Amino acid sequence: MRIAMFTEVFLPKIDGVVTRVVRTLEQLAELGHEVLLFAPGDPPAQYAGFEVVRVRGASLRPLYPEITVGFPTPNIARRMQSFRPHVVHTVNPVWLAAYGVLSARRRDLPLLASFHTDVPQYTESLRVGWARHPAESWIRMLHNQAEVNLCTSGPMVQAAREVGIRRVDLWPKAVDTVGYRPQHRSEQMRVRLTDGHPDAPLVMYVGRMSREKDLDTLAEVMRGVRERVPGARLAMVGSGPHRAELERLLDPASTTFTGYLSGADLAAAYASADVFAFPSTTETLGLVALESMASGVPVVGARAGGIPFVIEDGATGFLVEPADVPGWVDRLTRLVTDPDLRGTMSAAARAEAERHSWRASAQTLVGHYEKAVQIHARLQSRRRAT
Repeated sequence: MRIAMFTEVFLPKIDGVVTRVVRTLEQLAELGHEVLLFAPGDPPAQYAGFEVVRVRGASLRPLYPEITVGFPTPNIARRMQSFRPHVVHTVNPVWLAAYGVLSARRRDLPLLASFHTDVPQYTESLRVGWARHPAESWIRMLHNQAEVNLCTSGPMVQAAREVGIRRVDLWPKAVDTVGYRPQHRSEQMRVRLTDGHPDAPLVMYVGRMSREKDLDTLAEVMRGVRERVPGARLAMVGSGPHRAELERLLDPASTTFTGYLSGADLAAAYASADVFAFPSTTETLGLVALESMASGVPVVGARAGGIPFVIEDGATGFLVEPADVPGWVDRLTRLVTDPDLRGTMSAAARAEAERHSWRASAQTLVGHYEKAVQIHARLQSRRRAT
């Protein structure tokens, strides 16, 4: 099958959407499919043996400087015409991927759209709440052009339906259980994460540091944890537009900012923590939580968005109401002070992660591609009949 894929974000940016795209490309290559990927910014020329077409764009400054907004160009039309895809996949259509929707409709091609980021909800966190309703209308219109829409968690499937997106199904969660595993725990990495205090209890966050991640909560939460567990430390792995403000909010004497990590360093960081704190309320899934679980580290996460789809409360981690600071303090404290509880949850978290492979997720996606092709063919037949 030939698949034209449009994505709003790609390498060298690192986030959950990019991880899902690159892992999916790897699996599609192994399954024998062909992909032509359109991506903004400065992506590599190839990935997994597939050509990546660089699309000109501009940084979304000052709102979100890490995002590059891709612009349509005549080259996209030429490449689509020469590639002759069987199906078009638009990943999180807002800007460039929105043009992918238009390109599919112009060429009367089957279309699948996947929903990864709750952009309307992000407008509130980014303090542009006036844009929420226009964003909802735009995204609903784009998704309803598709024969198949996919969300990455059960709660988000329901949320998409509630805002009027039709023909919605689930793209199953997946995680790399080979790259992320408990055996990657490293004393050297723990020294790095704790700024030379490897025996201290260690709470960690991994991911983008932006307002919509609700990371400000960790300042009050960690004060409460340290009142009950003197010496407890926090490691912040990643970066983003909110990092400088977080460096002011979080106690510098007990917090380590590492910047972005990748590959073996990231795997070692995950496995070297005691507990993962994930306060975000805007996740459609929360891939970093799955990666932490694959590393044998239980997660304390917000009972919001797609996170309850990942964490089984009391088994693989804890779910806490977003504003319940005492609840956050209690769950994190229990995990960093009770090695038996931590060990039990660690084993359960790893076992749960092992149930979700990228191969199975990609095979399900291919099934949805085939479904989009079949639905499109039926619609074409009806149009011809009338």
